[in-house]
Amino acid sequence: MEFIDEIRQLLKDSGKRIEETTCGEIVAFSETGGAFSVIAVPIRETSPGAAERKSLAVKEFAATLSNPAIIAEDTWISRGIAVRARLKAHLGMFARIYARNCEVRRIDKVTAAGFLSENHSYGDASCRYRYGLYTRRATGGGEKKLAPGTLVAVAEFSSARHLEMGGRTVASYEWVRYASKSWIRVNGGMGKMLQAFIDEVRPDDVMSYADLEWSDGGVYKSLGFVSEGLREPVTFAIDPIFWERIPLSRATDSAPLYYRNQGSVKYRLTVHG
Repeated sequence: MEFIDEIRQLLKDSGKRIEETTCGEIVAFSETGGAFSVIAVPIRETSPGAAERKSLAVKEFAATLSNPAIIAEDTWISRGIAVRARLKAHLGMFARIYARNCEVRRIDKVTAAGFLSENHSYGDASCRYRYGLYTRRATGGGEKKLAPGTLVAVAEFSSARHLEMGGRTVASYEWVRYASKSWIRVNGGMGKMLQAFIDEVRPDDVMSYADLEWSDGGVYKSLGFVSEGLREPVTFAIDPIFWERIPLSRATDSAPLYYRNQGSVKYRLTVHG
């Protein structure tokens, strides 16, 4: 089954009413009424230039749709479980719990990597600080009731970069990853984990990026972050066997496929300024 057909089947199984539109080989699935859209992007481009043109077509197509999520073929294949879970969350198919019923703890690399491998569409990342959000009491309901001490979300932060800003040296940290358990939305989870990091590390500021293939970063704005503009799209070579993204600097001249993403928005929160 082609990956577009797999997305189509998942949406069909969701029970939602879906309409399809196309732009060349790109397919958009939109809920009737416009609550969300999902754009499926096959990867067939055999040069960086072709990938750039495809990326622009995707951007223009997405601008005509409501609340679009963009899913490229390589991530659907290589990160299938996590991407499917994130897509379900985009469709509103999740259980809701509350951060006030949870506690934050420092966790080790193995715990963080295992959780993110299952629940984040890009997996684990290099970082310095790792935090887990654990339930303090039984929560949820039915077959999916969570026992006390269940890990429901993970956040990762970098070590400090010392920057010159406004005539002084600032300790700036990057918020590298955040993910909740695939079928859970933790109300207040990001804010609670961010505050735990601030209380422990006392950064001057925290910056992060919102992936424009999934979101414009509204959650960062709600936490007090300010946009600092766009991070340009990046072109990758694609390994067609493992469907892994390879930076162009490490790609061979004979790389068979290429993909250019949609870039991201950079956000910064000033903590001590």
